[in-house]
Amino acid sequence: MSTVLITGGAGYIGAQTCKALASAGYHPVVYDNLVSGHRAAVRWGPLVHGDITDRATLDAAIRQYRPQAAIHFAAHAYVGESIADPGKYYRNNLAGSLTLLEALRDGGVGKVVLSSTCAVYGEPSQLPITESTPTRPINPYGASKLMVEHMLADFERAHGLRWLALRYFNAAGDDFDGEIGEDHAPETRLVPLALEAASGGEPLTVFGIDYPTHDGTCIRDYIHVADLADAHLRALAALDSGIASQPLNLGAGRGMSVREIITMVEAVTGRQVELRYGPRRPGDPPELIADAQRAHTLLGWSARYSDPLRIVESAWSWHCRKRERIS
Repeated sequence: MSTVLITGGAGYIGAQTCKALASAGYHPVVYDNLVSGHRAAVRWGPLVHGDITDRATLDAAIRQYRPQAAIHFAAHAYVGESIADPGKYYRNNLAGSLTLLEALRDGGVGKVVLSSTCAVYGEPSQLPITESTPTRPINPYGASKLMVEHMLADFERAHGLRWLALRYFNAAGDDFDGEIGEDHAPETRLVPLALEAASGGEPLTVFGIDYPTHDGTCIRDYIHVADLADAHLRALAALDSGIASQPLNLGAGRGMSVREIITMVEAVTGRQVELRYGPRRPGDPPELIADAQRAHTLLGWSARYSDPLRIVESAWSWHCRKRERIS
């Protein structure tokens, strides 16, 4: 059984990946400060309660569990917040990642899979976006993730640390077994916010209806969290097989506008989504669509579960379970 250190493993994508790792025979060790993650989501291996800026706790965890690889999810990840408070993002996402990489280097951990983001591309010069599309982030969140990718490349040159950076597009959907799911505070993602509005909660705010798209709202490439988890397993296996370190896009290769997602939520729930409208948010490009051919070729990966209807149906199932628990 190969042990893998999972920073941020109590979060939305991290917990789903831990479940997939355990099912594949890995031993996931979660390292999480539980600021945005949930203790109840750590179900497939031990939890080390610690922050990625805490070198002593990182060192102790690596000594105790002796991981063969790490998957690095732990990061602040709100675009708007990163613009309002850039120091928070550079302190955690950059300084925390540097602390982690030094701990992995000194602990003899030679392989890392990074949770990166399509935000590194900013407003892309071409669609769909390939890994060779120029990286010009337009917010501190994307800038911090791109800098971590540069750090990984530098650590490989200096110390032999091998890596893959998985550049996600819009993560969505929930666990098909209903064991874990999306539970952020505050929630900022479109699908759960639309489901909450359909359930009688706060109206959904649509930020910007004047984008240069077919219906005036942002277009995004939505990818099911189960597909993201599968990509991490394949990335670990590829590193074991000697794949060259590099970034890889993860997306379904098709775009859905905000209005189209709202229409699908109304169809799945049979309820109206009450709307209100706001201005464009700083740092939001009009359209982001992935070309994930490189991940398909090198990892044998494809977005098997990312049909938009399946995404919304799985999210609605989790949303209903969550409301039942609360009530």
